[in-house]
Amino acid sequence: MSMDFIEAMNELEREKGISKDVLFEAIEAALISSYKRNFNTAQNVRVDMNRNTGVIKVFARKLIVDEVLDPRTEISLHAAREINPHFQIEDIAEIEVTPRDFGRIAAQTAKQVVTQRIREAERGLIYSAFIDKEDDIVTGTLQRQDMRNIYIDLGKIEAALPLTELMPNEKFKHGDRIKAYITKVENTTKGPQIMLSRTHPGLLKRLFELEVPEIFDGVVEIRSVAREAGFRSKIAVYSRNDEVDPVGSCVGPKGMRVQTIVNELRGEKIDIVRYSEEVEEYVANALSPSKVLEVQVFEDEKMARVIVPDYQLSLAIGIKGQNARLAAKLTGWKIDIKSESQAEQEFGRPKSQSGEMHQDSVSVD
Repeated sequence: MSMDFIEAMNELEREKGISKDVLFEAIEAALISSYKRNFNTAQNVRVDMNRNTGVIKVFARKLIVDEVLDPRTEISLHAAREINPHFQIEDIAEIEVTPRDFGRIAAQTAKQVVTQRIREAERGLIYSAFIDKEDDIVTGTLQRQDMRNIYIDLGKIEAALPLTELMPNEKFKHGDRIKAYITKVENTTKGPQIMLSRTHPGLLKRLFELEVPEIFDGVVEIRSVAREAGFRSKIAVYSRNDEVDPVGSCVGPKGMRVQTIVNELRGEKIDIVRYSEEVEEYVANALSPSKVLEVQVFEDEKMARVIVPDYQLSLAIGIKGQNARLAAKLTGWKIDIKSESQAEQEFGRPKSQSGEMHQDSVSVD
């Protein structure tokens, strides 16, 4: 092996961060297999590669015995002492058996080992870089598409965005820039595998974290997210500072912050509601944009009965029950919605004289 090869190993250590000693050990192990395969031998051998000169030598390792039964693995004490007079029975004698043309085999084997180790190291670096981005947003370019996935170029790796993780009516073409949420990063035998989503609730959460400085700084906290991707979402926010309005912070000046997110999600409607430790208030807020007259809480069943004005019943329930369903997901409570007339008929509740409950929420189309 030439000095150029040794210098290349040093360069790899500097550029790729692959330990030179690890490479030498891997090459030596591979050379043992190559020697046995190419020279059809069952000898126990050791390969030594000089770290400074690149010179490679092969040594047969033989057990010193009184009577030799297998000359491939054993050597007599008399023959061993011709090599070293200090040898004793059951010592291991090493005899150089380097073939004349072993250099060609060694060079080919070393190239294969180094190429494989470089590939493994690069995969390891990519995996390390992306495992920290799990549950985060990345932006890439659409490269290709098959029957199941869209493949997004993220620079050093291609990620898969299943077609089932696209929002309804969402269409992309080759070369489009796509923002997506990393749901899973795996280290497989074929290298790192990254799975993306455009429908995951985490995408909405991370978009707000990126767009709203108060959330990024930790002043405003996202307590819960409920999402039916492409149609409607609800997000509950809470402020650690009484002087900071969490709903207003998310909406932004003239609605610019939330509108940016709505545009990214292709017009998905977003209801931003104030989180409250008071279940009655939280449930009422979660049913935005419907107005609420009263909320009755049943702790044992973790159920809330909500009474709304007659003219607000369909709005409270939403199209195909969507508004009520999202409110239940957001709060974690079962919600039974009754109109004021229904409540009066079923439970004898008198018509409200006090008006609607105060609600703190905003709905953005």
